[in-house]
Amino acid sequence: MLRRVGVAGLLMGAVVVVGGPAWAHVTVSPSSAPKGSDAVLAFNVADESDTASTTQVEIFFPTDHPIADALVEPIPGWTAKVETMKVAKPIQTDSGSVTEAVKKVTWSGGKIEPGQFQHFSVSVGLPDAASLEFKALQTYSDGTVTRWIEDTPPGGPEPENPAPVLTLTSGSDASTTPTTAAGTSGLFRASASKSDVDSAKSVSIVAIVVGALGLVVALGAFVLGRRPRRA
Repeated sequence: MLRRVGVAGLLMGAVVVVGGPAWAHVTVSPSSAPKGSDAVLAFNVADESDTASTTQVEIFFPTDHPIADALVEPIPGWTAKVETMKVAKPIQTDSGSVTEAVKKVTWSGGKIEPGQFQHFSVSVGLPDAASLEFKALQTYSDGTVTRWIEDTPPGGPEPENPAPVLTLTSGSDASTTPTTAAGTSGLFRASASKSDVDSAKSVSIVAIVVGALGLVVALGAFVLGRRPRRA
């Protein structure tokens, strides 16, 4: 339904062990992206408990600027569920207008141990807005729920449990400039331009010629070295 971008490097799926949580809140990477572009968003969740594991993560999508759909990156041990909602105003996509949008994405079944964190990645098409707020609920194995739902006032102090916010910028060509999270996964097929292919062919031809010359020189040296010396 939406245009998808090519990205490389399967890095988002692993739980990373560190000496302490990599960040203190649920955050989204990148922190900004062009309006109307396709983007891979990574929601970074750290386990802040000393004894309990994180067993469920819920990301609520914005309702004031709805997003038509989301592709979820599979994570070993985790099950992802995308819930949709009806929208009053149809959303215009590359495939036409749609009347449903993503309500929330829930990851469950896995486990983030204390002192670890996990990336939860989705591929989405971004609307035309100034910013997007994604409220989040983090559930622990002991039943505790941390609600990352507080608004951060412009220019004001950050609240105790802020909701992840993605800032949208005006790109020079948002329709063709892919936006990806740092270290994002290789879920999508990368496309190469004609100039890239031509350059690769040129490099290959030069490498073949150089290799052939090296073989001729080596063969000549071998033959000369085998000739008997005159007394």
